[in-house]
Amino acid sequence: MTSPTIVWLRRDLRLADQAAFVAAAAAGPVIPVYVLDDETPKHRRMGAASRWWLHYSLASLDADLRKRGSRLILRRGRCETVLADLARETGAATVHCLRHYEPWWRNAERAVGEVLDLQRHHGNYLAPPGSITTGSGGPYKIYTPFWRALEARMPPAAPQPAPQSLPAPAAWPASDNLADWNLLPTTPDWAGGMRDEWTPGEAGAADRLAAFLPRARVYSERRNLPSVSGTSRLSPHLHFGEVSPAALWHAAAERGGSVGTFLGELGWRDYAQNVILQMPDYAGKPAREAFEEFPWRDDPVGLKAWQQGCTGYPIVDAGMRELWATGWMHNRVRMIAASFLIKHLLIDWREGERWFWDTLVDADYGSNAVNWQWSAGTGVDSNMFVRIMAPLTQSPKFDAAGYIRQWVPELAHLDDTRIHDPDVRPRAYPPRIVGHAEARARALAAYGEWNDRGK
Repeated sequence: MTSPTIVWLRRDLRLADQAAFVAAAAAGPVIPVYVLDDETPKHRRMGAASRWWLHYSLASLDADLRKRGSRLILRRGRCETVLADLARETGAATVHCLRHYEPWWRNAERAVGEVLDLQRHHGNYLAPPGSITTGSGGPYKIYTPFWRALEARMPPAAPQPAPQSLPAPAAWPASDNLADWNLLPTTPDWAGGMRDEWTPGEAGAADRLAAFLPRARVYSERRNLPSVSGTSRLSPHLHFGEVSPAALWHAAAERGGSVGTFLGELGWRDYAQNVILQMPDYAGKPAREAFEEFPWRDDPVGLKAWQQGCTGYPIVDAGMRELWATGWMHNRVRMIAASFLIKHLLIDWREGERWFWDTLVDADYGSNAVNWQWSAGTGVDSNMFVRIMAPLTQSPKFDAAGYIRQWVPELAHLDDTRIHDPDVRPRAYPPRIVGHAEARARALAAYGEWNDRGK
């Protein structure tokens, strides 16, 4: 019998439009493998919310594979060691995978390639990161010209359907039991809101896409309104590779209206990967190095209030509570909450990046880092630090009353005019942790002093 081929899975947990499965199946028997590697990423191991999602996504993929005469093998440890051991056990000589661009996965791919024949394929982005270059052949640092160049190469290739069957090896190697990985919270079980909100897996991604497509043509008009269903909520499915960006492009591109804004958001995801390809430590180091000397405040009380949604600013608190309950936060509110931490509280943006990394089900290294540096004004393409979002203005501007009622029940009895900034507060709801005018003046003063020292 032909020697089996290993498909090494990471953030590409799907069968449709999955080039590694296509290539492996063409060669003979296929052994799909997911390796839980907490050693290679070190401090960038998956956060708690992502691990919850991973459990159900792996279970879903295994069920889909079994319908096709296959199954998912689970192993734990360093990828290069686990895959080399598995190859010896099964007689496999070749490993197929989709390329990943996080710095630890690039290291892992190099390590695996040193011990096995590793065949890497494109498929997690609209275009291979690093392939969109300037006229001189260099990488783009700014999003707008990057997007123009990427859009000129669209559409991506049409997505390939999922295989009807996958050839199985003569004997299956041993697999870990998914439950033994303890990816799910138990004491306490804080994931009830996530179970209510999400269905991880390829079928869940297809359902979410089907629900979004009728609204895709009014995406730009509705995406900034947290009280309505204006966003796609596809980000965690994209992050875990349960649907390909090419599939989303082809499904949505002809919907008309303002769907181009949604396609641009897919482009931003590609842009973020190009940034971390150039600057692998982007989540821990400001692109504008002078910001290493910025006078951030050491404020554990303020940080905890922000994390718990107890700042006294209803729109901020609603977002932070939505995040804790569901593992997700509306994009407009993410910007408001991030700006509040950085500029109202003057807390280092890296504290927020780390919190989102642990609590988001769509905690993508590139997008999370790029978005936080954009908010902080420290990135290669970012908002200016002196542009300070006013939460009490943003909230009514984007009609967030219903959103606040959902996530801040202490204020649910207030009408649409008072709920954004209640003059009389229920005893259960905290006062503002800092006044807006005071916070703005403090942030501008800190920036001015830092900027003067730099000169």
